[in-house]
Amino acid sequence: MPLNNIEFNQQGSVTTLITGNAGDIEVLITQPATVTESSPIVVISHPHPLYGGAMTNKVVHILAKTFSELGAITVRFNFRGVGKSEGKYDNGIGEAEDLQTLVEELKQWRAKSPIWLAGFSFGAYVTVRAQTVIKPEKLLLVAPPVSMYPFDELAEITIPWIVIQGGRDEVIDAAAVKNWVSQRPNQPQFIWMEQAGHFFHGRLNYVKEALLRAWG
Repeated sequence: MPLNNIEFNQQGSVTTLITGNAGDIEVLITQPATVTESSPIVVISHPHPLYGGAMTNKVVHILAKTFSELGAITVRFNFRGVGKSEGKYDNGIGEAEDLQTLVEELKQWRAKSPIWLAGFSFGAYVTVRAQTVIKPEKLLLVAPPVSMYPFDELAEITIPWIVIQGGRDEVIDAAAVKNWVSQRPNQPQFIWMEQAGHFFHGRLNYVKEALLRAWG
């Protein structure tokens, strides 16, 4: 469905399908209470689809909730093979293409809205792969898997950005993230949560508060 034809429910949300390179992409869009022509749109990418990652992930959910409080229109979507999204896992390459396709649709829908990107875990890798083509105004990475994917082969991030990382991450090498961040020419705002694991169990409100302070 073209985004110009979508209708939001009373909670300000709508789930729809757009056409990607591998078939339909399932998309969830939520509007804040007040929307203007220049309200930013933030597109949030979810963790690894082969390990249960989906746009319903609780970290993705808290990011969407937080960005909504910041006045942004939030867009979550399922990667290939997840939910109603067609196709199959493509190691971040096809997923980045689908993210680009989704953003192009969003730009046609709301031409005056700045684009922000956010990604959690595998979604952070997809986000960094796509950001040079999309050219967002801001970027957020949560627990980027820098030791699992070839981040150093990707273009440098030159826009304002934030990295949030837990010190007790049981999935991502937290020390590798800290080292990768320290080597970036354009330094991000680095938010280190010493006691947090990969999924920020019991600490999601800390993620929310940190993001509100950083971009509020």
